[in-house]
Amino acid sequence: MKNSATRSLLGHARPHRKALIAGAALSALGGVAGLAQPLVAKSFVEALAVDEPVSRQVLLLALLIVGGALASAFGMYAVERAAESVVLGARRRLISRLPRLRVADLDRRPPGDLISRVTADTTLLREAATNNLVDTLIGSVTLLGMLVLMAWLDVVLFLAVLGVVLAIGVCTALVMPRIARASKEAQEALGELGSGLERLLGAIRTVKASGAEERESAALEGSARGAWQAGLRAARWGAVAGTSSGLVVQLAFLTVLGLGGARVANGSMSVASLIGFLLYLFYLVGPVAQLASGISGLQVGTAAVRRIHEVLELAPEEGEEPAGSGDPAGGRAAPAAAAAPAAAAGDGGAEIVFRDVVFRYREDGRPVLDGAGFEISPGGLTAVVGPSGTGKSTLFALLERFYDIDGGSITVDGRDLRDWNPAELRRTIGYVEQDAPVLAGTLRDNLMLAAPGASPDELHRVLEKVRLTALVDSLPQGLDTEVGHRGTALSGGQRQRIAIARALLRRPRLLLLDEATSQLDALNESELREVIAEIARTTTVLVIAHRLSTVTGARRILVLEDGRVRAAGTHAELLREGGLYARLAATQTLGTAQAEAVAEPVAGPVAVTD
Repeated sequence: MKNSATRSLLGHARPHRKALIAGAALSALGGVAGLAQPLVAKSFVEALAVDEPVSRQVLLLALLIVGGALASAFGMYAVERAAESVVLGARRRLISRLPRLRVADLDRRPPGDLISRVTADTTLLREAATNNLVDTLIGSVTLLGMLVLMAWLDVVLFLAVLGVVLAIGVCTALVMPRIARASKEAQEALGELGSGLERLLGAIRTVKASGAEERESAALEGSARGAWQAGLRAARWGAVAGTSSGLVVQLAFLTVLGLGGARVANGSMSVASLIGFLLYLFYLVGPVAQLASGISGLQVGTAAVRRIHEVLELAPEEGEEPAGSGDPAGGRAAPAAAAAPAAAAGDGGAEIVFRDVVFRYREDGRPVLDGAGFEISPGGLTAVVGPSGTGKSTLFALLERFYDIDGGSITVDGRDLRDWNPAELRRTIGYVEQDAPVLAGTLRDNLMLAAPGASPDELHRVLEKVRLTALVDSLPQGLDTEVGHRGTALSGGQRQRIAIARALLRRPRLLLLDEATSQLDALNESELREVIAEIARTTTVLVIAHRLSTVTGARRILVLEDGRVRAAGTHAELLREGGLYARLAATQTLGTAQAEAVAEPVAGPVAVTD
């Protein structure tokens, strides 16, 4: 796993290797300038000892200091530029992958945790794939160069320093895995905190209305404390690694001072050589600290890259490989594949056939659908009714291929659903979800979400159909008015009509309405029933609804119970048969509609509570 994470980390850096190499080279040049300074200082001391001019050494030292600083500055900028590109690439890959993942995979991961991977984890990747990588490389090269020059100045002192460095290095190596483990725990804790915040803010009105602010804050505080504790563990081990670098120099200094002083006293070493050696020892602080910081950062980065790649390794939906997916660092994105042509299924509505369909949301769970079977001919309005939890909304999710079935078969226009490309299939479907979600943005953005190429005339016609023109006229910027986060500036009924208009703009051959009129008043519901009846003349419409009045014009009603279709027929036929449908209908306010339905069969469906 560790080697895999390291390869992935290098994979993110690889597309930016030219900038990293240039930055590393300039930084190395700055390091070389630093390495040369003690030698020039040694020459300076020797010149003073024999009363020679030292202007050349002073000028050379000034050039080395200024030149090294400039090289290091330009190198740092090159590395930072590459770092920002690494973050952009990783985020592009994640945000391109997330909308294309299978719904089942997204169901298993809280949104807050996914947000944390796109934001916090990519920031850690930024440091690891660039700065920490360069720090490790430059620190290693500079440290090696200094040790070589120390050996050239005095082998005895070099061996003493090397022994100290190796001893501290072994201790540091033992600490690094603990830093990686603590960093991973800290990132996971941040993900949990993000999930908790998303849960709170997504239902803030319910929380306030329930007087649950203190309890929710306490739960979030627990997550924050967990992140704090994990962060402390990472900081504790990081401090051990960081202290080791300073300890190396201090112990080495004491060793050199004692041993070097003795060698100068017995004449086996000159004072100038001891001064040069001590200067190298002081310069050793930088490379050792740089190396320790780089290795520590790489441990943190590998923990972050594992979390990023847990998402990137999830398979996208069939035919939905995101643009740029071949670039492990998310460099320049490849052009998106052209959309598949719409199904050539002829005009009119779609034909739907379910045969012995079995489906579970979890492998170890009970079947939600257990042998469900029915046929729906093209066009017309069909209602699906049944007690809550019988799988009515699941039928719609399966038709959209949000999930794949466990057994049986589903065909659309005679073609097995598993043979359809999901994007191609969804272009033929208009889907209005139970909670009619509205996205933050303008009203126009929401209406045209599924049909960005719709003309102004098409948009106007649909707005008139769903009785939204009065709303648009009342808004300060009309269609360009912001609707707020999750459409909080709109009523429930307005959101439902917007969702229906959005689906109709797509000109679907199959329209799925899940509780699409539950928040409409009687007048608006009556008007919308007329719209749905008109659409059903040329489109296959499936509807789930609370109210009998919403579906009294249905051609056929399917009664779902225990994951199977137990009965099918018109409202009048099912009432005469009795059974589950009659019991469900008895809970509704039927009024005269019931008497008329019993006396004369009508082409009208009924739906009851989900």
